[in-house]
Amino acid sequence: MANSDKNFTYPILSGWNKDDIINASKLYSAVANAYEVGVDRQTLLDAYAVFKTVVPSKSEEKQIGREFESTSGYSIYKTVKLARQTESHHLKMED
Repeated sequence: MANSDKNFTYPILSGWNKDDIINASKLYSAVANAYEVGVDRQTLLDAYAVFKTVVPSKSEEKQIGREFESTSGYSIYKTVKLARQTESHHLKMED
């Protein structure tokens, strides 16, 4: 899997353990890749499903999404929405 070459800070909530941070980071990385080089649609959806076990609260998810978008310019919401709507195996976000 190709990785993003940009560096930015991933949002992390207090109280997250190492596994939570790793699982959230997988989603952040998949979203960044969707914008930069493209990503496997199922990989992104799987990362989002695991992320939702870490952040089940919709309000916390929105807070994290806003923070991630403000630092990276990438939208978790728009990326997951497109992944759910498309049948394509490869997902590439347009700027």
